[in-house]
Formats: sequence, structure tokens, C-alpha cells
Amino acid sequence: MVINCVAYRTNGSRIGDITIEAISDVLKEPDTFVWVGLHEPDEALLLKLQEEFNLHDLAIEDAQHAHQRTKIEAYGDSLFIVAQTAQLVGGNIAFGETQIFLGQRYFMTVRHGASLSYAPARRSCEQTPELLAMGPSYALYAVLDFIVDNFLPIVRDFRQEVHELENDIFAETYNRQTIKRLYDMQRELMTLRLAVVPLQDVVAQLVRLHPHLIHEELRAYFRDIYDHVFRVNESISAMREMLGAAISVNLALVTFGQNEVMKKLAGWAAMLAAPTLITSWYGMNFAHMPELDKPWAYPAITCLVACIVGGIFIALKRNRWF
Repeated sequence: MVINCVAYRTNGSRIGDITIEAISDVLKEPDTFVWVGLHEPDEALLLKLQEEFNLHDLAIEDAQHAHQRTKIEAYGDSLFIVAQTAQLVGGNIAFGETQIFLGQRYFMTVRHGASLSYAPARRSCEQTPELLAMGPSYALYAVLDFIVDNFLPIVRDFRQEVHELENDIFAETYNRQTIKRLYDMQRELMTLRLAVVPLQDVVAQLVRLHPHLIHEELRAYFRDIYDHVFRVNESISAMREMLGAAISVNLALVTFGQNEVMKKLAGWAAMLAAPTLITSWYGMNFAHMPELDKPWAYPAITCLVACIVGGIFIALKRNRWF
């Protein structure tokens, strides 16, 4: 459950890994802060960290129960942030959640569900100690940037999948699996958009507010995240429009193909109707019928039927029914 617990100095240098019990001892030293990473912790661990960092009861309660909405809340001199995460698993989007606790001398993440490890973000921070010297707020920037950057590959992969499905989309025959996949992709992108849009408001607050927690020089960095979130949101909207258009085009082509089949069937029915009508007359049991006793009557009727059918075929051909 404890992925890592690392102490840093305010000059950006790493002190080293510490235990949860040692957090209070480290914070007693001046010019230090702690970065804790958790994955689906139990209640006892969260209560222990609440004691170490003096976290608010409501924030701890939200951290215990996942499926919170994306939000940012201020509790005294600390911030509690909930961000939705996403990653591709087996061609589908799996959603997770990260709760973030930010204080002047601590930074803690709690991951639930589908969420990649923030170890790359931590390594990136440690490789730039001059930025990490800005304290926990730079760790917050690194994690949020990591979350947002993981959204773009999902949209890109979905766009590539739509291109691969183009042959099925423009097929004349109906393929239930193609429509089902397009619908599933559109639904998943809708859920992804619901996770991304509120994140814009969260980052916007970090750009403008909370001066006691967000280092002034980091405002530009958070504006960069805001731009990325905005771009992701636009990409998702464009992708959803593409999927909606693909579904409409596929259904329109299938309907057009069915209409063409019906036209051909109607044309054949029209050609069969003429000989059926004529021969039905001569199939009636009447003794006196026109030309019935003439030897040339049968060939004449046959030629008449052939001419009528041929004329109907030529007319339908000109009107592109065949």
C-alpha cells in the first residue's frame, strides 16, 4: 500500500526513503518536506498519515472511498485535490482516481483503480533539484502534468483505431460489431471528457489562487498544464464528433445498400408481373379466347411477353435500377 515515502530538503536534494513513523521526526527538522505515494491504502494507514500531517477528517473520508468527482478543496493551510486518471487496457479505457494532499511541507498521493505509478514524475523532479527546491507545489505540478499527458495517447489510439475501421465503416453490408465498437468508443470518450473538463477548473484555481501553497514561479507551469488540458478536451470533442459521423455514415451506407437491393427486387418483380398477368389470362378455362385456335398464337404471345419484359428491363436500366 505504501509505494514510497521520501524526505527532501528545500534545496531540492533527496534525503532518502523513510518510514511512515519517521515522518514526524523529519518534519521537526527545518527546511525539509516529505513526498508520500500510496496505492489503495486501508483505513488504518490513512488515519496514521492523518495524524502525521494533521489532515482534515473530510479529506481522509474521501480518500478512503474512491469514485469521487474531480475537485479541489481547501482545508486551512492545505489543499485536497481529486483527479480522474485513465489508461488503455485491452483496447478499452480503464478509469481510476488519484487523491492529492498538499501542504507547505508535505505532498501525498493516493491512487485507486487504473492509474500508472508516479515514479517517472518523481524521477523527473529529482533530476531537476533547482525546481524541486520550490517544494511540494512542484511535486503537484509534476503529478498533474503526468496525469494530463496520459490522456493524449488514449485519444490518439482511438483516432488510429477509427482509421483502421474505415473499411468496415464504408462497407455496404451491415456489421454489428463495427457499430458496437464505435458506440463503445464514443461512450468511453464521453466518460473521459467528464474526467477532463472539471480538471480545467482545478488547474485554473492553481494558476490564480492559493499563494501560501503554490510557488509564484510555478504559475506559468500550471498555465502550461491548463493549455494541455484544454487541448485534450478539444481532441476528445473532435474525436467524439468523428465517431458520431462514422456511425451515421455507416448506417446511411447500410440503408442505401438496402434500398438498392429493394429497387432491384422491385424491378425483377415488375418484369415478372407482365408475363404473369398475360399467362394468367390464358390459364383460365374458357372455350372462346382471342387467337386461341390460331397456330401462330403461342409464338406471338411469347414474343409479346419477351418484348414487354425487355422494355421494362431497358427502362429500369436507364434509370439505374440495375
